[in-house]
Amino acid sequence: MEAIASSSLKTILHSKRANIYYLEHCRVLVNGGRVEYVTDRGKRSLYWNIPIANTTNILLGTGTSVTQAAMRELARAGVLVGFCGGGGTPLFAANEADVEVVWFSPQSEYRPTEYLQSWVGLWFDEGERLSAAKEFQKARLERLRNTWTTSRPLREAEFEGDSGHLGLLVETSMKAVEEAPDNVSLLTEEARLTKELFRIAARAVDYGEFTRAKRGSGTDSANRFLDHGNYLAYGLGATATWVLGIPHGLSVLHGKTRRGGLVFDVADLVKDAVILPQAFISAMRGDGEQEFRQACIEALTRSESLDFMIDTIKSVAVKFSGRET
Repeated sequence: MEAIASSSLKTILHSKRANIYYLEHCRVLVNGGRVEYVTDRGKRSLYWNIPIANTTNILLGTGTSVTQAAMRELARAGVLVGFCGGGGTPLFAANEADVEVVWFSPQSEYRPTEYLQSWVGLWFDEGERLSAAKEFQKARLERLRNTWTTSRPLREAEFEGDSGHLGLLVETSMKAVEEAPDNVSLLTEEARLTKELFRIAARAVDYGEFTRAKRGSGTDSANRFLDHGNYLAYGLGATATWVLGIPHGLSVLHGKTRRGGLVFDVADLVKDAVILPQAFISAMRGDGEQEFRQACIEALTRSESLDFMIDTIKSVAVKFSGRET
């Protein structure tokens, strides 16, 4: 059994794994050699298997506990475990409510160093770090354009806007990214474009007036769903950087000293393309937290977002290291 489990873990790449689990009011433990979660129904305990070899992240919400044996098996399988509050929203905050899920990465020192060496080389060069940030922004914009113009639900809802409005926005932003002299300019352009995307999305689903609330303070459905969905993207970003062995602090856009800044950089590759439109669609449909979460997970899986994140990081690392793929 041990040999079979070890073999199966090696055959499924992280980029091909399908599942993100959010669990609450249960116990995670090892039972008969399998990692399972247990829920109580009256006097009965129900055991449910977690396919750890095909899982990227597990979010543990309120009322959960996890055994040391389960954490050991999850770490061996390379599964990231995040502790969060109810509904997938963050439990801990740093400074001015700069919220974050607390992630526990599998603690193996034997991560590959191939991409880390390239990343460190570009990260200590300010000019190359800026160029890498621009590559991330260009990849984000291409992903946005492709997703909003090819996804059937988004096309039917006219998320691309009237008369190719989205295409014009993307082209304008591409030019601004190319000409940006520093990170502040890049972040300013990112914020400007995202504000326009909020306007397009709200109009597409007849949401009405929308203002993005800061630091998780929004009470309307769209704001709450945006906060919730973004943390799924952060989980994938944390997975992508861990798989490639690059520390989360080596960001290229969100500040050299920001804890986990690279996770934010990587998550931004898919947030506007996948999470943003789904938040507005679910809000107008009247979805609950669980329905919205499932819709996001399906969209992230269907669009192979984790694959895209890993490929983008690898491409940037290789491009600025002078190595050939």
